[in-house]
Amino acid sequence: MALEKLSADQKKQLLEAARGAVKQAYAPYSKFRVGAAVLTENGSIFSGCNVENASYGLTICAERNAIFSAVAAEGGDKMKVRAVAVLTEHNVPCSPCGACRQVIFEFGPDATVLFQGLEGMRDSRADDLLPEGFRFK
Repeated sequence: MALEKLSADQKKQLLEAARGAVKQAYAPYSKFRVGAAVLTENGSIFSGCNVENASYGLTICAERNAIFSAVAAEGGDKMKVRAVAVLTEHNVPCSPCGACRQVIFEFGPDATVLFQGLEGMRDSRADDLLPEGFRFK
């Protein structure tokens, strides 16, 4: 499926929502604050931040936090991700981790993923970031 282009306004809204979510991050251990925003196919935007825990395995990334909020609001099988934006507090490079790439892929293999790369903001398709993502089908 062809990548559906986001409008300049949609990108701006996503990045603003992700920037706002960065401020809500709970990162007392790493001090690496991340915010994410998800645009669903219904046109809704949901944001999330990373939430750390002293038991690191219980930490959740901003991308998954935002996606899980969208699932809770729009209802499991109905929610589809159209785009995800990821930002850090200090605008350092930060593409989604492997676990987040799989979750993004699950809900939107054709989704646009916006993130800070080595040379500025980048956008990629979710299935380009995770070729051959896991599926049960």
